[in-house]
Amino acid sequence: MMAAQLNFAQEWKPVGSHILTPWGEKVTAQKPHPEYPRPQLVRTNNWQNLNGLWKYAITPVNTKEIPQQWDGSILVPYAIESALSGVGKDVGKDKALWYTNTVTLDKSVNKNNVLLHFGAVDWQCDVYVNNQLVGRHEGGFDPFTMDVTSYLKKGAKQEIALRVWDPTDDGPQPRGKQVNRPNGIWYTPVTGIWQTVWLESVPKSYIVKTKQTPRLDEGVLAFQATVAGSQAGMKSKFAH
Repeated sequence: MMAAQLNFAQEWKPVGSHILTPWGEKVTAQKPHPEYPRPQLVRTNNWQNLNGLWKYAITPVNTKEIPQQWDGSILVPYAIESALSGVGKDVGKDKALWYTNTVTLDKSVNKNNVLLHFGAVDWQCDVYVNNQLVGRHEGGFDPFTMDVTSYLKKGAKQEIALRVWDPTDDGPQPRGKQVNRPNGIWYTPVTGIWQTVWLESVPKSYIVKTKQTPRLDEGVLAFQATVAGSQAGMKSKFAH
C-alpha cells in the first residue's frame, strides 16, 4: 500500500548530526514504513497504510481546538524528537503536539466498517476525524483501535487530526527510561506517533484477537477468538 500524502509539497530529510543505521538510510518520505503492521489476523486486501508526511504543530498545552496554522511537515511514524521525523524538536509537559492529514480512502477500505489503527502513540492521544472527537487513548507502548465509521463524510477524502500530550518524567505515566534531560543510561523522550498508522475495512462481525493455549497432555491446541459484532449461531471455521 502507498503511504498517505499531504496536499502540499515539502521536502523531507533527516535532521541533526545523528548517525543513521543502514535501515534508516533507506527511509524515504514516500515509503517510510510500508510493511503490513500486524503479524496475525492478516487481511490482505482491505487495509491502507497512513505512514508518510503529515502536518504538525506544537502549541501551548491548554490548546484544545485543532490548529489553523501548522509548523511544517513530520514523517510518520517517527517520534518528533528523532532525526527521521525531519523535525528533531522537544515538546515537554507544557506543550501539546498536534498532527493532521487529509487522507484519500482506497476503494478497498471505503466500505463496511472502517477501523483506524495506531501501533503506538506516546502518551495521551485525542483522535479527531473530520473535526469530530472520536476518543482518547492513554498508553505510550500499546496499540489501539477506534471505529471511525460514523465519523466519515461522503466521498473519499477525510481529515484526521491528533492531539498528543507527553510529560515524560514530569508525569505519572509509565515511561521506561525516558527523561527530559537524557544522560548516562537514560534515554531521549519519545513523543507522538512512533508506530504505523493504518486503516482497515471489516464486516459487521469480525475477529478482534485470538488466544491459543496448548494442552500437551491431551495433544490439542485450545483456540479462543474474541469477536466484535458476534451474532447467535455464528461458528468459526479453520483450515489446517
